[in-house]
Amino acid sequence: MLYLLLSIVCSVSVGVIFKIARKWSVDAKQIVLFNYLFALLLCYAVFSPDVTAITTATPFLLYGSLGILLPVIFLFLIASIKNIGIVKTDAAQRLSLFVSILAAWLLFNEVFSITKLIGIVIGFLALFCVLYKTDDSEKADFKYPVLVFFGFGIIDILFKKVAAFTTVPYTTSLFVIFGIALLCMLIVVLYEILIVKKSFSVNNLFFGFLIGCFNFGNILFYLKAHQAFSTNPSTVFAGMNMGVILLGSITGLLVFREKLSKLNYAGLCLALFSIVIIVLSV
Repeated sequence: MLYLLLSIVCSVSVGVIFKIARKWSVDAKQIVLFNYLFALLLCYAVFSPDVTAITTATPFLLYGSLGILLPVIFLFLIASIKNIGIVKTDAAQRLSLFVSILAAWLLFNEVFSITKLIGIVIGFLALFCVLYKTDDSEKADFKYPVLVFFGFGIIDILFKKVAAFTTVPYTTSLFVIFGIALLCMLIVVLYEILIVKKSFSVNNLFFGFLIGCFNFGNILFYLKAHQAFSTNPSTVFAGMNMGVILLGSITGLLVFREKLSKLNYAGLCLALFSIVIIVLSV
């Protein structure tokens, strides 16, 4: 259970750091770049990936898609936290599981029970309630949490395909994907520094280091939690999603004084309820 709690704390901490970083002169793209640099170094140090397992049969298109999509959605995550706060962004991110669940049904012909379908319907209703505009959020741009919702859902689908490719160890695949993400962001940041003449700030390096550590910690402890609960993976699945929504909500409300309407609160409750239903339907 400790690993699961640590994974939840690491996941929410990423949003908290982004929220705090807004008080300094920071550049989101540079932060994401350094995040992947330190995550890649930690991945190499902890997992010792076997790069010799990479062959011509390796799904490089899949790796490349994730390597590009991960930093792009990370930037949308930053924009969403900036626009509507941690509470709603964390809820949108965790409810994205319904995208991958629907894909399993529509694309991979998975048989669905009535219970699971009810859980999905409640989940989308929860998303609507959570993202419903409050009086003080009329100027907020809600395209970002929607992009976070669909983006993380697609990422989850692609990572499931990576896990299914057992010829290459999962941790090695993760190392390669982080490397591609780092390369993509390096090209973007170098262009902005050399051509657009944006300046480099040590603050970006510092926040990138923090986010990279917590981002990697989230992955590391999540994998360890699944190992600890190998006979009951639904415990990790439910605990992670509900834990992030709850801790993210508490942090946003108490620490950053984010305002929610009664409908938003109802949406959070529905989100937790829908996750419970999905887990029980397995």
